[in-house]
Amino acid sequence: MGDTEPGILGRPRPEEVGVRPHRGAALTDQIEGILGEPMVDCAVDYVGTEAHGIGREAEDMDPAYAINQVIDATRAGGATGVIGVYGPDPLAKSKAEQEGTYPIDFGKAWIKSPRISAGQALIMHYNRELMMAILWDRMPYLSAMLNTKVISLDDAPDAYATFDTGVSEKFIINPHGLIPA
Repeated sequence: MGDTEPGILGRPRPEEVGVRPHRGAALTDQIEGILGEPMVDCAVDYVGTEAHGIGREAEDMDPAYAINQVIDATRAGGATGVIGVYGPDPLAKSKAEQEGTYPIDFGKAWIKSPRISAGQALIMHYNRELMMAILWDRMPYLSAMLNTKVISLDDAPDAYATFDTGVSEKFIINPHGLIPA
């Protein structure tokens, strides 16, 4: 897992996940530092249009760079997931990105022939099971990594505003007060 946010990097157990701050080096170099080789069987871009470059470009939003790094890091025949939100971005630098079109290195992807899936996370396939596991505290070992906070329906507007600032917290809306906080 690579990220630039210290709050996100501090949650998982590094010995279990392989956590590295993603600044200053290409994703493949960072993967090689963890695994001893520069590619993985499956890589996922979970950031979307708010993704940034690395090194000198670390402060600049560059969503296409994130997707291309993930394609770069996926070995031939592997799988690439793009669950980050990519759509029209009125604040983007280029007209194409403002319209939701991003320069993806399709040639590299074609040569590697990865299975690429994109769109919303496939939580609709397992969201009820995940919800029940969270509600019944069946995954206490994931609590620190998931970083969830139970909130009331009245607190939802503030939670959305907070989440939009990029915090690593996930909010579980408890409209009927059935979940112990």
